[in-house]
Amino acid sequence: MELFPIHLLVLVVMTNRYVLGPLLRRLRGRRVDAADDGYQPTVTVVIPLFNEGEGIYHAVRSLLEQDYPADKLSICVVDDCSTDDSHAWALRAAEGHPSVKVMRNPYNMGKRKGIARAVREATAEIIVSVDSDVVVHPSAVRELVRRFVSPRIAAVGGRTYVANRHQNWMTRMIEIKFYFAQEWLKDLERSFRSVLCLSGCLTAYRRQVLLELEPILEARNIAGVPIKYGEDRFLTRQIVKAGYETVYTTAAWCQTAAPATLAGYFSQQLRWRRSNLVDMICGLSHAWRLHPVVCVHYVSQLALLLSYPVIIIHNLINGQFWGVLLLHMLVMGAMGIIYRIDKRDLPADMRVPAISFLPMGLLMPITYALFTPLALFTLDSGSWETRGKPSTAPAVPPADVPPAKQAPSIISSTRTVGGSTTP
Repeated sequence: MELFPIHLLVLVVMTNRYVLGPLLRRLRGRRVDAADDGYQPTVTVVIPLFNEGEGIYHAVRSLLEQDYPADKLSICVVDDCSTDDSHAWALRAAEGHPSVKVMRNPYNMGKRKGIARAVREATAEIIVSVDSDVVVHPSAVRELVRRFVSPRIAAVGGRTYVANRHQNWMTRMIEIKFYFAQEWLKDLERSFRSVLCLSGCLTAYRRQVLLELEPILEARNIAGVPIKYGEDRFLTRQIVKAGYETVYTTAAWCQTAAPATLAGYFSQQLRWRRSNLVDMICGLSHAWRLHPVVCVHYVSQLALLLSYPVIIIHNLINGQFWGVLLLHMLVMGAMGIIYRIDKRDLPADMRVPAISFLPMGLLMPITYALFTPLALFTLDSGSWETRGKPSTAPAVPPADVPPAKQAPSIISSTRTVGGSTTP
């Protein structure tokens, strides 16, 4: 009986994520993903780089193949004092391409400050931030720019696909996790143009807004310690706080490798958990400015994030954990079936079995019970925490396959995926 409020909280969050959000997106139709083909501003793609190795070469080459006027598109790579051969690979990618500029920071200053340096030196109207380990679809920049249909829209985010989905059980599980995170969980926020986390993997910003917010972004710290994780969520929140709109489209997309080991996955989850806690707690000071529906959604998600570990520990103490675990497995199994039904028209190599999501039923309570408390005690971490073995990337997938139906090819890497939205 004492857990009734938590049961109600779970119901509110699940309803917002999987019922109300998708319903609102369908009711609002094209207004959720409005586009303007006549808008073609100058664009600078900024790629923050640190120990990515050969992966940066493929990222730059994919951007050189963009379906966007070449005279309006430039690329700036910002090397944050990599200790491997990343800088050499970036220079190699830039050879023979005057539109590509490679900068090297005077010291390791972190992703956000590296991007800010490039933004200050750029002159383009739109800045597209791209992670150094991604391969961007040829239409991505054009699709992002088309979504700036109003002067109030300050940022447009794109979708990230798991490239190595067939590598092992972990990457197959993450493929389905990303499906729900990017095709379901953002629907409610998209409907009100208040998307609260746009991934650093692929997001476009109005340069004037980045310059306006630069003092806030540069000063980010906890207890005097500069914070380098969760930059994408922090930036998105500051944009919304400043009164601008943020939108998200699945038509613009890139591909990146998911962690294929438990160690890589746990490192990613700990980093994301810190980001979620810091920015959601700090966001309470201005959450009331959001649309009431989005505000309720925001507060309920934070409340569940903080209370979920208590639920797990409570059931462990009372000997009810196995029942909770079974419930998790049933829910994840049902979600896996939903994924397979929705993706049934895709070729076999572009989808994974429904059963692939079952491991999430075990990993979800473990990561929440362990990493939420750990994240709370390590919020002042200043590490990038995302670099493993430098990645290698394949060629960009064929452009003639529609973005909604196309799956990325495989990337072999231990690099963790950016972003912080989880199902």
